[in-house]
Amino acid sequence: MTGVLPATDRPSVWPSGTMTAVAVTGRGEVGVLTLPVPEPLPGHALVRVTHTGLCGTDLELLHGTASYLLDGRARLPHVVGHEWTGTVAAAGTDTGLLPGQRVVGQTMVPCGRCGHCRGGRRGLCPAMREVGLYGLQGAAASYVRMPASALVPVPDAVDDRSAVLVEPAVTVVEALRRADCRPEDRVAVVGTGTIGLIAVQLAARQAHRVDAVGIEPAGLELAMSLGARDGLLPDKAPDAGYTLVIEASGSPAGFSRAVELAAPGGRIAAVGVAAGPVDGLPAARITLDGLSVLGVRHGLDHYDHVLDLLADGVLRADPLISRVLPAARAAEAFALLERGRGARPKVLLDFTEADAS
Repeated sequence: MTGVLPATDRPSVWPSGTMTAVAVTGRGEVGVLTLPVPEPLPGHALVRVTHTGLCGTDLELLHGTASYLLDGRARLPHVVGHEWTGTVAAAGTDTGLLPGQRVVGQTMVPCGRCGHCRGGRRGLCPAMREVGLYGLQGAAASYVRMPASALVPVPDAVDDRSAVLVEPAVTVVEALRRADCRPEDRVAVVGTGTIGLIAVQLAARQAHRVDAVGIEPAGLELAMSLGARDGLLPDKAPDAGYTLVIEASGSPAGFSRAVELAAPGGRIAAVGVAAGPVDGLPAARITLDGLSVLGVRHGLDHYDHVLDLLADGVLRADPLISRVLPAARAAEAFALLERGRGARPKVLLDFTEADAS
């Protein structure tokens, strides 16, 4: 079976005892905690985490500004981690999973029973739980317990570090699908963070031309090495010049600029989540120029496809990874995330030595 370790590395029983976990313990505070290993549940597997990615959402949790904290869905201390990969440590016979199997976990876990789920729109499930955000323990821990249905096997050709980036990449795939990215498109990707750099790589395989628009010269340079024809500061990109705009910055200013960049009849795929109101939005252009604005929440159905893209070398994850730090240095990892990582946006935590005996 793909991604299965040798039999000697396959635990036969559900581990117990305690484990290491990384949590936001207070506003601006990160701690490494000792928590109980999650107990068995029917239809679930226990996964030994190898690597967890950190992103802007984790910074919002650190700052206390995340909507999940503000509306009470999450509370401190909060174990973070929604981008991750690991190895099945134990699983029930009803799961179809084998100990030793390498997997990534889907961030969103829908109920599977509501009208949205039955109608093929699982990403809009009103009973949704999200790993590391609300409803389910985060994967920045030695172990995470997951419904077997939310685990996806990792091919041997995809290394652990690359597999962490499956979670952000599935949203880009969904954005390009919903926006109907075409060979004749001229595409602008606004933002050179993880989402933006993934969007550059994948759009460059589908569209006539892709330009990156951003405020970080180093990020623009990296975008050009990954497939962008040009890297432009926001005031240098041509207004109404693009048939498709991917808004990946998550900033209010980036959203406004995305509208300005779209050509008449163009499409805007909003992937970044603006943290506040969009002042000065040229709303009249949306109506008068017949623009289509698509909100893209996630790409729940694309995990296998993204793993194939990584395995085939179509998507490259390694150029996006700035640092990989052991879990014990989580506070340092958050500090790196806080002050920026230069061109490479992604910081990973390594749990392979956590709780090692």
